[in-house]
Amino acid sequence: MPHAAIATLSERDARRIARHAQAADAARFLHPAQQALLHRRGWLTMLAPRSAGGAELPLPQVVRLEEAVAAVDGSMGWVLTLCAGAGWFAGFLAPDMARTIIGTPRVCLGGSGAATGYAEEEGDGYRITGSWDYASGAPMATHFTLNAQLRRDGQPLLDDEGKPRIRAFLVPAALVQLLPSWTSIGMRASASHSYRIDGQWIAKENGFTIDASAATAGGPLYRYPFYSLAYVTLAANVAGMAAHFMQLAEECMHHRRHARAGLPLLEVPEVAAMLQAKKDVYAAARTRFYTVLDDSWATVAGGAVLDDNAMQAVQERSLELVAVCRAAVDGLYPYCGLYAAREDSTINRVWRDFHTAGQHALLLP
Repeated sequence: MPHAAIATLSERDARRIARHAQAADAARFLHPAQQALLHRRGWLTMLAPRSAGGAELPLPQVVRLEEAVAAVDGSMGWVLTLCAGAGWFAGFLAPDMARTIIGTPRVCLGGSGAATGYAEEEGDGYRITGSWDYASGAPMATHFTLNAQLRRDGQPLLDDEGKPRIRAFLVPAALVQLLPSWTSIGMRASASHSYRIDGQWIAKENGFTIDASAATAGGPLYRYPFYSLAYVTLAANVAGMAAHFMQLAEECMHHRRHARAGLPLLEVPEVAAMLQAKKDVYAAARTRFYTVLDDSWATVAGGAVLDDNAMQAVQERSLELVAVCRAAVDGLYPYCGLYAAREDSTINRVWRDFHTAGQHALLLP
């Protein structure tokens, strides 16, 4: 049940996720056992309001769980993060609709943030047409979220600044056509496919505004700024994958010998010092990241609003953590040997997942 969502990753669940990660990568979608775990633990609705049947967990707990799952399997961590993040939108839907959506058996929300479609006003709703990319977890989605430009009589509706008005919508999967398009070298099991909608009508209640002032649920989760939430959840995924890579890299370096010194790499002082330095810098950046996250959450949970400086601090610490992770992974990879270049090795999958996840638009250096 969603109310019983577990905000920590047990060793047993970690082993279950890891056991099927390679098969999921090869099949290019999460293994049925991984999908079942997401539903059984209620993780996909952990950001949805309690009033709608979700768990509404505190954001710091959510972020730490997402990091822990990504540290076992990057694709599963990513699907969890993006789909649970879409579930957060239930806090901005009309309460009755939110309860209906979150109460759907094996509910899973996926979607895209790009406004690459149109919503034509028609009666008490909209007729939606367009295509959207990168819907992680698309094959298991029961509903899709999207942004669309509003139109009336074929003409775009403009805001006060003369720009096209954009509105977010939630659409049942039955109205959506999946377009298999995810061919990336990494994050294969995230199945982040494209989708399109061809002139499907939806009621106006399917539209919503992502802004604290428009929240229909009263908890602090729905007063936490959207972009701040996006930065911390994405950065945590990258950090989890980087931690996994560093662990596997150390194992590789334990077995690999230095060609000139004739010693195991980890017995070469300069190499051992370099590895320790990477781990120390990572740990310090991660600590700073969670300090800012916890402080920002305490501010919002206490009833205050995050000001521009606080939101900037969240973004900066998130991007700093991502930069440190990139430096660690790229710095250690040359020491891992040809085994790390084998497509069927775990470290290669983690390396591919890490560099694919790092291409997210919000994570630009």
